[in-house]
Amino acid sequence: MSGLVAQFGRVALLYGGQSAEREVSLKSGAAVLAALRGEGVDVTPIDCGRGLAGSLTAGGFDRVFIALHGPGGEDGAVQGLLDWLGLPYTGSGVLASALAMDKVRCKQLWRGVGLPTANFATLSATTHWAETLAYLGGAAMVKPACEGSSIGMARATTAEQLEQAWRAASHYDTEVLAEQLLSGAEYTVAVVGRRVLPAIQIEVAGAFYDYSAKYLSDQTRYHCPAPISAEREQQFRALALAAFDAVGCSGWGRVDLMCDESGAAQLLEVNTVPGMTDHSLVPMAAKAEGIDFAQLVMAILATTLSERGEVAP
Repeated sequence: MSGLVAQFGRVALLYGGQSAEREVSLKSGAAVLAALRGEGVDVTPIDCGRGLAGSLTAGGFDRVFIALHGPGGEDGAVQGLLDWLGLPYTGSGVLASALAMDKVRCKQLWRGVGLPTANFATLSATTHWAETLAYLGGAAMVKPACEGSSIGMARATTAEQLEQAWRAASHYDTEVLAEQLLSGAEYTVAVVGRRVLPAIQIEVAGAFYDYSAKYLSDQTRYHCPAPISAEREQQFRALALAAFDAVGCSGWGRVDLMCDESGAAQLLEVNTVPGMTDHSLVPMAAKAEGIDFAQLVMAILATTLSERGEVAP
């Protein structure tokens, strides 16, 4: 590994930032930092804010590991800066990052290329709440279009709840998505390089997989490998990779999907900078494949040595 470490040169680790997901990013960054230092990588952590361009220029870095979540770090903004500075970085490029972060346009793209995703609508002050809820089958999940970690999400089963959920979500984003509420099991599939990791089935104790269930609760259950047939596992992996590729993602990421009442898989979203905390899903899937956390982090960093992240662990 020493030869590979030498190829990395000086690495900047971007984490923290100012989005609503700052606390999650701080945890991800701390875990990644410990792993990189444990492997002997010359890494400098940068809690991102104003002056980032100057810090990157002055640091003499050779590449960047992005552990930023949410707007400003996962939406193409920092990726554009790094492209301009000529610094290779982990994860997807500007366009794919922006599309993946925007749940509305991501779903529009998937539907346009024939990939399955549940019915959806955008909400605004002029929305006819009862008609929209009826179009979505009488129950909906409402979420800010460009936030992650289930921030600002709520369920709605009445017109009044739908309007209330829109008002709450609009505090986080000017565009709000309402998606048909799915009743089947929820899964997530990670991609590292071109390697697709085992599907994880998520079982929550509460109403849905919200921020608390993701990062705070010890009652959320993760089944990895998922208790599904080999054929269904391959279907989920193929669908996740197709969704990943359709958006133009590269390097690494995670695709979330959920089954409808008939058992058919429906795409929810793609995460281009998934969490790397002790509750996170990509490390869990990697472990099921015999890849420990340090190996996973090094494999993600190694994708910066190729044109657009084709190295697999």
